Amino acid sequence: MASSSPVKHAWRVLLGLLIAIGVLFGLNALGVYGFGKSSWSPQLALDLQGGTQIILSAQTADGKDPNAEQLDQAAQIIRQRVDASGVGESDITTEGGRNIVVQIAGKADEATRNRIQASAKMELRAVLAATAPSTSFVGDDGKSTPYPTPAPDLASTPSPSPTDGSDMSWVTPKLQAEFLAYDCKTKRDAAKQPTDQPLIACDSSGQAKYLLGPVELDGTSIKDAVAGLNQQNAQWEVNLTFDGKGTDAFGKVSQRLYAFTQQNQTPRNQFAFVLDGSVISAPSMNGVILDGRPSISGSFTQETAKSLADQLKFGALPLSFTVQSSDTISATLGSQQLQIGLIAGLIGLGLVAIYSLLSYRALGFVIIASIAVMAVITYVLICILGWRMGFRLSLAGVAGLIVSIGFTADSFIVYFERIRDELRDGKSITGAVEDGWSRAKRTIYISKSINILAAVVLYILADATVKGFAFTLGLTTLIDVLIFVVFTHPMMQILARTRFFGNGHPLSGMDPEALGAVYRGRTEYRAVATGSQGKAARAGRSRGEAERRQTIAERKRAEALAEASQGASRNGEND
Repeated sequence: MASSSPVKHAWRVLLGLLIAIGVLFGLNALGVYGFGKSSWSPQLALDLQGGTQIILSAQTADGKDPNAEQLDQAAQIIRQRVDASGVGESDITTEGGRNIVVQIAGKADEATRNRIQASAKMELRAVLAATAPSTSFVGDDGKSTPYPTPAPDLASTPSPSPTDGSDMSWVTPKLQAEFLAYDCKTKRDAAKQPTDQPLIACDSSGQAKYLLGPVELDGTSIKDAVAGLNQQNAQWEVNLTFDGKGTDAFGKVSQRLYAFTQQNQTPRNQFAFVLDGSVISAPSMNGVILDGRPSISGSFTQETAKSLADQLKFGALPLSFTVQSSDTISATLGSQQLQIGLIAGLIGLGLVAIYSLLSYRALGFVIIASIAVMAVITYVLICILGWRMGFRLSLAGVAGLIVSIGFTADSFIVYFERIRDELRDGKSITGAVEDGWSRAKRTIYISKSINILAAVVLYILADATVKGFAFTLGLTTLIDVLIFVVFTHPMMQILARTRFFGNGHPLSGMDPEALGAVYRGRTEYRAVATGSQGKAARAGRSRGEAERRQTIAERKRAEALAEASQGASRNGEND
């Protein structure tokens, strides 16, 4: 019963692997048929599929060309926005003195276009007044009358001088008249609005109109922004983290506004988050926030919350942009290069299969089966990642998959050689499988850890065009370790207890005599039967194999024992 326990465990592990593969295929099927966002073929990157080219033209307040530093900074932020997962492999370059060329794989939807174009000029301003977006009032005659255009002679200078962003001295007669007459349908260039003066703005839906104080914080103070689901009200929100300077500034603002909350002074207790001139949220201050971790709530969906978080997380663009042109572009490499890459992969796989069969005979089929299972898991994972995180397979990614074939074969070679070493020590085949596993897995874990570390470093430091190689290399290395644990070893446990492998058939690759297991200890050889020339020849080859496998220390010890034995024989003859 004890001997069958490893077999039962092996079958359970293989069944679990089969279930996991089924779950992966089911998840991708849900994405294909349920949400219509996944596919049974990997998403291809720009170099293999082609896509969309958008040329953005920078707009400055004085109409002059921006400096090179501003343009490069804007290009870097746009690259981070459109390639937030790091593996979409978009191509972002500057052109001339004011243009940024954005090339994206596939067709760019409206949300992606808005994300690219948006300047994401984030401002945090105190609310001085709020009203409905109406531009008219009901007069004494009962009729709706538009608010008049502010008279030029109305006072426009605050008196007395305001002391903070919530001071009502900012609201001059002229500003009050402009606020009442302001139409939310009016489009303003947010980049040209002064930051040290009040601002009239509406919310993104046009349902409210605000009179806001000067900017007290901007997007550069935002260290991180993450979309999350509020567990209390089940609404999506954007959780912000300010840097040190922003934390101090926001702490002082929260103390001032929370005092208005305690005094029931609405809307002066509100703090507006203004994105590109639109108020996306103006929550009341319900406490003093000194840790620099406020949250933006509002009518967010998961998609809009994530889109906003991505824009704010990657910082505010130093420039605003307009779309100069948008065109469809062809693949830079095309399907021919993809076919060449796949053919190269198949050739590499074929060479590994041939080598495995020649070196390990029937054990080579275990290697082939392991690589086949790994290929299935890798394929469906790439399809799922294309749906869930926008992963696109580039030619560099294909190269990473091809390289992984050799790395995967290394694991099996280490394992099988350990098993053969145990057989040469005179152990049974089942014992050699278990002991070989114990010795091989430590070596494999260490080597794979180094591979993963290299992939992570390359992914972080390399250019976007190389990230695909690092990503697929790291992914396949993790899958390699998984297959080694949940497929290769369980299969060997099962096969070792079959008649073909367990009895050491010459074609099994686990024949003890063919491997040189003809000695009891490290230097004590068994007597070789010479009943026939064939057996003697096989024994000679086995002994030769054993001698080649000896370490230097073992060989010296064997030679010393042999000399001592010969000396004893000569002494006996002399006597």
